[in-house]
Amino acid sequence: MLEPCEGKLSCTVLRGESGSNTADLLDQTLENKQKFISQIMTSKSPVRSCEYVDETALSFAEIKALCAGDPRIRERMDLDLEVSRLRIMKADHNSKQYRLEDDLLKNFPQQIQEAQGFIEGLQSDIQTLQQHPHPTDGFIGMEINGMSYTDKASAGTALLDACREITGIEPVIIGNYRGFALSVKFSGFTHKLTLKGAVSYQVEPGADARGNLTRIDNALDKMPESLETCKIKLSNLLQQQEAAKAEIGKPFPQEEELQRKSARLSELDAELNIGGKQPETA
Repeated sequence: MLEPCEGKLSCTVLRGESGSNTADLLDQTLENKQKFISQIMTSKSPVRSCEYVDETALSFAEIKALCAGDPRIRERMDLDLEVSRLRIMKADHNSKQYRLEDDLLKNFPQQIQEAQGFIEGLQSDIQTLQQHPHPTDGFIGMEINGMSYTDKASAGTALLDACREITGIEPVIIGNYRGFALSVKFSGFTHKLTLKGAVSYQVEPGADARGNLTRIDNALDKMPESLETCKIKLSNLLQQQEAAKAEIGKPFPQEEELQRKSARLSELDAELNIGGKQPETA
């Protein structure tokens, strides 16, 4: 017997031997829905994808099968969930394949070229720095606005004065230091000082004249460290590129299982007349 409930069919009043089958089915539905909910309602970081659980809607053919105690209906529902899960996994696999293709065609070549360019630039700038070392007395000198300064305090003061005169966002060349062009721009309510060789090195000047020269030297002295970092990055990119080449074109590992279960699901649908034309009622 079926009882109407707010305009919807309710299967909770099925009598006879099929009552236990219906109860088991509803328990299984609740269990599957709880698995889905628990993947979202958690204080931990959620998984990247949730298992698909669709809304349970019993057709006339399914209700008849339940009332008859037909075990195929439970098999069909389990297969439906499994096939849906496998299809999502296949879609994720295909998406990863597309991303690998993009990486191999565009991203990796571009990043590798940039890393190689930085390495070449840093190697050239290190040679420039070695050609302009500090003398034994400690200061090589600095050129600011066409004037040469051999005294560290005077050079620091001239650098500060030159920075204060810059009020635009476009960089302006104000001098030269150890073979590198000095440029300044005013951005974000502060001045930005850049040393330009084959690669650019940024320094934020402060209020202390001597301290600014120390900051500039520290930025230049970090070139070997930056070079090693770029070499490690390039090595990692090349390894990732080779790994992507090995993964590209691999088929979906559960393809055979998906085809087998999809075929069985279609077979059950045909046997149970699910998805077909329902008999008309007078």
